[in-house]
Amino acid sequence: MSNPAPDAPGATDPDGLLAEQLLRLTRRLHRLHKRYLEPVGITPAQFRLLRTVAHYEEPPRMADLAARLEVVPRAVTSLVDGLEAAGRVRRVPDPTNRRVVHIELTDTGRDTLRELRSARRGAAEDILAPLTVEQRKVLGGLLSALVDQGPERGC
Repeated sequence: MSNPAPDAPGATDPDGLLAEQLLRLTRRLHRLHKRYLEPVGITPAQFRLLRTVAHYEEPPRMADLAARLEVVPRAVTSLVDGLEAAGRVRRVPDPTNRRVVHIELTDTGRDTLRELRSARRGAAEDILAPLTVEQRKVLGGLLSALVDQGPERGC
């Protein structure tokens, strides 16, 4: 009798099962994150852009944001448009090059970030509730080993 294909139902594939569990957890995190962000009126992508802008000591250029977020510049423009309309960021012309625009957080943007960080902690607590403190430490170490080893490091 032959062994079932690795992707066949009932096949024993621990790595495949682990990958599926990680994907399911990622989707669950995304749904929870989105639910916590909705009352603030912001999307996960806008939150990521706000966090990225906040990481810079000086207001970054749109091109810097696109590179850091690993997206096309047009995607950053759309995100900035929405955040600017809500008063969370503002475009600031570069004093030495009129073709360059910098993005800076407004006071409203900083307040939004504080609120969103709290919401994010709430979402994480929901996900991590079944784990003990020790299990959370172990999970954190394992996730760090996976996240920090690849070339795709980002915000």
